[in-house]
Amino acid sequence: MRTIPLGQSSLQVPVVAVGCMRITSLDKTGAERFVRTAMEEGANFFDHADIYGGGACEELFADAIGMNASVREEMILQSKCGIRKGMFDFSKEHILDSVDGILKRLKTDYLDVLLLHRPDALVEPEEVAEAFDTLERSGKVRHFGVSNQNPMQIQLLRKFVKQPIVANQLQLSITNATMISSGINVNMENEAAVNRDGSVLDFCRLNDITIQPWSPFQYGFFEGVFLGNEKFPELNRKIDEVAAAYGVTNTTIAIAWLLRHPARMQPVLGTMNLDRLRDCLKAAEITLTRQEWYDIYRAAGNVLP
Repeated sequence: MRTIPLGQSSLQVPVVAVGCMRITSLDKTGAERFVRTAMEEGANFFDHADIYGGGACEELFADAIGMNASVREEMILQSKCGIRKGMFDFSKEHILDSVDGILKRLKTDYLDVLLLHRPDALVEPEEVAEAFDTLERSGKVRHFGVSNQNPMQIQLLRKFVKQPIVANQLQLSITNATMISSGINVNMENEAAVNRDGSVLDFCRLNDITIQPWSPFQYGFFEGVFLGNEKFPELNRKIDEVAAAYGVTNTTIAIAWLLRHPARMQPVLGTMNLDRLRDCLKAAEITLTRQEWYDIYRAAGNVLP
């Protein structure tokens, strides 16, 4: 499995992350098979969050794999905190309590990466800095990042937080590519030119922050997948054409499209299907041509100025 550095850290990670939000759709035997298969394929970076299944996803993951010191050394674990019922909470107390709960459920002494999950409008960055310092000193968290944050929100954190922000998890797919389209349509009077995120793509590239695209197969906000969807006939024809040329599935090409971007992103996969997982991982071996990348981009309904 091809690897990339995670942000400014020394941590080398697979070019795709295995998302565990849906792992409770499997029984314990199925979950063990899934996790072990991913690791055998070199996909040993697992993404969690304390809200996934109300913590049940982390518990099942650890129980299924029989978490112990030797197993833990073979994997990279990332989790997220900050979402509570009806609100977001980046207070020092909540961050510290959340990490303790995550570690207990995952049966480990440390997280490789902790992300702040969604922006908290009432964030006090001084408290976040204190929480991060405490977690780093105790050895409970080794690297820190954010999720769904724009450049100014990250800059505000960086004014107080001394640890590098290594990752920013953002929604991105072929059909949800506004962060790319706004850069292509600079200074144009069209919908695609609207800058909705403060140029977060360029900001992350400039500051060596790894973008982790979530929902790489979804369109809209969890409205469904675009692959094989009759709502996207032209896109699917083009993806199928490119897939046939490489001898892979459309799933592989959808991930390869993200990996082709020079930002060196790390897509977060959400599938619990082993065949689909293997198809996703094959994307690490493919480099789309510039023409193929733009053909797919335009087939999704994006118009070049």
